[in-house]
Amino acid sequence: MATRYWVISLPVENSASSLWSRLRESISRHAFDTPLYRFNIPDLRVGTLDSLLALSDDLVKSNSFVEGVSHKLRRQIEELERSSGVETGTLTVDGVPVDSYITRFVWDEAKYPTMSPLREIVDNILAHVSRIEDDLKVRVAEFNNVRSQLNAIKRKQSGSLAVRDLSDIVKPEDIITSEHLVTLLAIVPKYSQKDWLSSYETLTTFVVPRSSKKLYEDNEYALYTVILFRKVADNFRISARERGFQIRDFEYSPEAQDKRQQELEKLLQDQETMSHSLLQWCYASYGEVFSSWMHFCAVRVFAESILRYGLPPSFLAAVLAPPTKSEKKVRSILEGHCGSRNSALWKSEDEGGLLGLVGEADAYPYVSFTINLI
Repeated sequence: MATRYWVISLPVENSASSLWSRLRESISRHAFDTPLYRFNIPDLRVGTLDSLLALSDDLVKSNSFVEGVSHKLRRQIEELERSSGVETGTLTVDGVPVDSYITRFVWDEAKYPTMSPLREIVDNILAHVSRIEDDLKVRVAEFNNVRSQLNAIKRKQSGSLAVRDLSDIVKPEDIITSEHLVTLLAIVPKYSQKDWLSSYETLTTFVVPRSSKKLYEDNEYALYTVILFRKVADNFRISARERGFQIRDFEYSPEAQDKRQQELEKLLQDQETMSHSLLQWCYASYGEVFSSWMHFCAVRVFAESILRYGLPPSFLAAVLAPPTKSEKKVRSILEGHCGSRNSALWKSEDEGGLLGLVGEADAYPYVSFTINLI
């Protein structure tokens, strides 16, 4: 599938079918690696020249918005597929692959009646895409909230001893408590373990001699227990902190541990459910946004062709997918089918021509803009 298409229109002087035949022959002969398709645009309401001019001022900016939402959805789909291990699927619009939808585009009269003013059609497209973008933001925020909670739990489970949950390390037999005694947990930097073992008994009074036991060690810290009288626990914390040792608050509770495990399992289930739901919604919404985008492109081709070639509407619209190496040749072919009168008319502003009328960055003597799929 191509990732970039040109949408173009050429002025018709005699017969659209004759121009199409000549164009196909030229492309086939000189740029045979360039797929070429008719882009069928219905008879839309022209309105007044002033209304067309006003509309053309918004077309480029509005196109960027619709294109941007399409790309947001595509990126979200790719991220969800990667994170969930889902095999990358073919994106579809109305049940057909994206490239087939572009090359066989048919106007949806039920959704966008052709008798409606062009401004109304464009406004309806933008309103529909805006609603989908707003919905996307809400759904992604809800999903990211669950993912953030899971990441926080994972950090506690896999982070350093300074921050991780200790309930899966400390066992009931490691904790001795009584009316007068308490067991504290000390986080000791790996390089300071000798200092800890030589000093913990003197950090305050009433520390039980030789009561410190190492329970665990990671890349940065070691976890030690120490038993002392409850009444000097606060003094011990202060002295330990001054020596660079962190005393972690911990209370062994099987009930709390079970509750944390249940919360983790629920979050994992919520993440899986929301990921699947969001992915399916993105698939459907991408199709809707892309369909809206192609209808927008049809309006844009129609409006810019009228402004460029005049009335009554007489132009041939097409979709091409030229490879990079053939772009210059294809541009030359297209210009050759514009007719000398139109080519001469489409000059720079300094020469008194029409360049810049419709806001196209790269101006040619024919209507041309690009659809980037990614």
